[in-house]
Amino acid sequence: MATFQFDLVGPERVLYSGPVDAVQLPGSEGEMTVLPGHAPVLTTLKTGVLVITEGPQHGKRVLVRGGFAEINATGLTVIAERATPVEELTSESIDAEIIAAETHRDATDDLDKRRDIDMAIAQLRESKEALKF
Repeated sequence: MATFQFDLVGPERVLYSGPVDAVQLPGSEGEMTVLPGHAPVLTTLKTGVLVITEGPQHGKRVLVRGGFAEINATGLTVIAERATPVEELTSESIDAEIIAAETHRDATDDLDKRRDIDMAIAQLRESKEALKF
């Protein structure tokens, strides 16, 4: 099967760099799957699980919270605002992020900011459910 170069960069480290078969992204306009030869696209990301397929029945999952993805002729690059491999997550760590977001939301009077934070909280809860925590 054909592959393409994929780079996933978080704020603290490079989480992945190498050839892949496919990557499923939590795009702000909806889920999308990138395959070799995909048309060039630049999209923002919402909170959700990014699925990296390295080969038949072999892959990785990473919880991303915001960022953007650029698909071009050389491959796919994701710059995530926050990213954590699923194996490093616990139910408690996601709950702590939800509580921190709720505290941040409650501390602002900016309605647009409150709406954005509410969406992120909902996405964290959906991700927790999807990860079966």
